[in-house]
Amino acid sequence: MRALWIGALLAGAAGLAALVSLVWLPGEVARVDVGSRLQGMSASHWLGTDHLGRDLAAMLMAGARTSIAVALLAVGIGMAFGVPLGLLAAARRGSWLDEVVMRGNDLIFAFPSLVIAILITAVFGPSAVNAILAIGLFNVPVFARVARGGALPLWTLDFVAAARVAGKGAGLISVQHVLPNVANLLIVQATIQFSLGILAEAALSYVGLGAQPPTVSWGRMLAEAQTMIYVAPMLAVLPGVAIVGTVLGLNLLGDGLRDLLDPRLRRGRA
Repeated sequence: MRALWIGALLAGAAGLAALVSLVWLPGEVARVDVGSRLQGMSASHWLGTDHLGRDLAAMLMAGARTSIAVALLAVGIGMAFGVPLGLLAAARRGSWLDEVVMRGNDLIFAFPSLVIAILITAVFGPSAVNAILAIGLFNVPVFARVARGGALPLWTLDFVAAARVAGKGAGLISVQHVLPNVANLLIVQATIQFSLGILAEAALSYVGLGAQPPTVSWGRMLAEAQTMIYVAPMLAVLPGVAIVGTVLGLNLLGDGLRDLLDPRLRRGRA
């Protein structure tokens, strides 16, 4: 439970910053003020300013909004397409449909996720939307495999046989009986993919294939800070800590949810 609370605290802090940034920021992220460049912490600039005089606290909050939005939408795409495919493959185990779904998953898994994302964004152009689609594409086979792996044992159980005797089709059984029983697996996997999505977005933005100016993201902040690393190391430290803290929080949250939702682990603790 400690991991759950620590993870919820770290991830919640990033989520709260992103939500607050929708209505308020402590400064203007697009306002360049060369006269205020590289200032330290003060009442007017809580975390100081960057090499262009932009408020770092405001940029971190706006970057949280971008990074979390991209990762969240990418996970949503992966679940929206991957979960139905996995449930369908489990319901048709051993059929040509199951074979097509699983071999398609293997094809995507044959390439590193970041390479696929870079390829897609390089072909269709750098933007936050293309980053979402690229990261979401790799999430599809992940959720398909988790859904299929969790669903396969359930199709041999008595309550599924009873549903069949009652005249329910495979699709209805998958939605009404199988999906609720694999939801805990999907929730835990979603937190893991969420953290990986934030890392992938930061990597794409770092190499210039993610969010484009004037949109702020943690990866772009790191890319812009690399030339100032010896002059103003905090320009790189702050977004780096934000990425590490958020990813660590989401991973701890996923571990805590797994321990909480897995009945076998609950019995072990009892």
